[in-house]
Amino acid sequence: MADRWIGSLPAGGPRPAVLLLAMVIAGGTLGYVAIEGWSAWDAFYMTVTTITTVGFREVHELTRAGQAFTVVLLIGGVGTALYTFTLLATTIVEGRLPHHLRQRRNTRMLETIKDHFIVCGFGRIGSIIASQLSRQGVPFVVIEREGARVQQAMEQGFLTLEADASAEDVLVRAGIERARGLIAAVGTDAENVYAVLTARVLRPDLFIVGRAEGEDSIRKLERAGANRVISPYKIGAQHIAQTALRPAVVDFVELATSSEHLELAMEEVTIAGNSPLANRSLLDANLRQRFGVIVVAIQRQKRHMDFNPEPDASIFPGDTLVVLGRWDSLKRLEAEAAP
Repeated sequence: MADRWIGSLPAGGPRPAVLLLAMVIAGGTLGYVAIEGWSAWDAFYMTVTTITTVGFREVHELTRAGQAFTVVLLIGGVGTALYTFTLLATTIVEGRLPHHLRQRRNTRMLETIKDHFIVCGFGRIGSIIASQLSRQGVPFVVIEREGARVQQAMEQGFLTLEADASAEDVLVRAGIERARGLIAAVGTDAENVYAVLTARVLRPDLFIVGRAEGEDSIRKLERAGANRVISPYKIGAQHIAQTALRPAVVDFVELATSSEHLELAMEEVTIAGNSPLANRSLLDANLRQRFGVIVVAIQRQKRHMDFNPEPDASIFPGDTLVVLGRWDSLKRLEAEAAP
């Protein structure tokens, strides 16, 4: 299925009609200049009054050749003008103009967006993912094939492309070369595998998260190139069990990770090579006193996780700190971690 934007005008819409009308006006103007030797303004004025059937008067006396040209211009130009004006009026009355303007705005945004996520699928899972990204101010693009879901995403103000997420040209249009990551949350595991595989071919270094339902699909998504594979049903079951067994712990984790609670957040901060924090111990970096954050864990470059690190634990370039603190404190820490 060829991809298209919701709200785009049908083939033969106002743009070709306006272009055709402009060509008729230009042709009429040049014709009067060439045949009658009139000035450009007189020729333009005569052309407009002719094709709009206003018919005030002839600007100058016409020769026989000029009269013949006027007849041709009437036959071709009047119909073109009526068709164009009718189409423009229909577009405005039926409300397609706002959609057309939204399409142009989305096209411009797609050409400039960067450091964003590509969310493949806007079903039950994809819509929640998009809402979470939106709440946290993270830029993203939604790719969805079903028209009704695309309409829902557009109504919520999300940058949305109606297309097949496994098509290379679609991912290129979604800015995969400039993207921060891709989340494959399409309706079926097979579609997610294809989307992940296509994205991995286009961007070998892209961070990709895939949604899976069964254990077999988890392995297939990992082989296709997903960095992380999440099973919503498995995660949901584990969350229910933990809520029943340790409700206070679950409440704390939700407080620290939910975007609805702005007073406290758990975030990951990657240490750049030129950061003043690199090659220093936690004690020397003095993060608790300087930023008011708690280092919960350090993820080393080989994905080894040091939980509750000791004060003399070293911070190396490329390490990721899992920290807990207020949003303003985390922002200041991020600025020093990656200057």
